[in-house]
Amino acid sequence: MSTKHRSQTGTRLPDPNFVHPEVIAPETTAGKALRYVNAAIRISIGWVFLWAFIDKVWGFGFATPTAKAWINGGSPTTGFLKGATGPLASTYHSMSGQSWADWLFMAGLLGIGLALVLGVGMRIAAAAGSLLLVLMWSAELPLQNNPFMDEHLVYAMVLVALALASAGRTVGLGRQWERLSFVQRYGWLK
Repeated sequence: MSTKHRSQTGTRLPDPNFVHPEVIAPETTAGKALRYVNAAIRISIGWVFLWAFIDKVWGFGFATPTAKAWINGGSPTTGFLKGATGPLASTYHSMSGQSWADWLFMAGLLGIGLALVLGVGMRIAAAAGSLLLVLMWSAELPLQNNPFMDEHLVYAMVLVALALASAGRTVGLGRQWERLSFVQRYGWLK
């Protein structure tokens, strides 16, 4: 007999891994509302990434003129990285317009955007999205309106919060994604 669940006096203790069904509280109205707000935030930020990808590929004239679209020979990284300032400016200027940087940036925008909109791979999307946003933040140093905080850092923190809240499970494919055997085997894919 296992002594794993016995006190020092030999008294049998309840299994610490057993959760009594009555202890699991039903979801509150506020909790349900928060899930849907998180889903709306997740989809909205995903759309920001997806739209950046779409506009840079086809140049619909919002942030990217048609003549500078990727399909017309433009570089998706040139405009932003050429304008880099601060301590990392020379690094970003040297990466500007490089084919590998263009492809990596565009793959990141598409992958992060799709993952967020679909609600799958939230951990990877949060990590990759946060990395991309922090790199973009560092390209704008020193900031003009605040000593260190801007929307890039706020978005990065929101992405982490959404992943921690499993926001892909509501109005997304997160639950189905998490049931896949390879996702269960490799938890970082959740």
